[in-house]
Amino acid sequence: MSNQRAVWMDGTQARVFHVRPDAFDESTVEAPSFHVHRHPKDQMTRTHHHPDDERKFFHEVADHLMGAEQILLLGPSVTKLLFLRYLQAKAPALEARVVGLETVDHPTDRQIVAHVRRYFRAVGADPDGRPAGQ
Repeated sequence: MSNQRAVWMDGTQARVFHVRPDAFDESTVEAPSFHVHRHPKDQMTRTHHHPDDERKFFHEVADHLMGAEQILLLGPSVTKLLFLRYLQAKAPALEARVVGLETVDHPTDRQIVAHVRRYFRAVGADPDGRPAGQ
């Protein structure tokens, strides 16, 4: 069984994919929603006013990644980088399993799965998560 996971995330949700050779499953973690009367132009300003929401969101995403041997982070915005920084500070053992960080827009689930399979083949792991040649 594969222990490869991919996370596509933006400021509103994280979609965690567990990809296997013949199938995949996906779970969604919703970011806390709140209404801000201002219209900040960047992610840092928006999260500055609700820092605990972001920590709770990242903690829940990290819980979905427990047991993964290899993790690929994907997304269109800076959220994936903020999540990586969260892992560095709060879950270094999980951060050590992150093998890639890529910017992708809003692909379909099947496009994400195809990309993840190609990515892990390119880094030398077979579809079962073992290093190539084992």
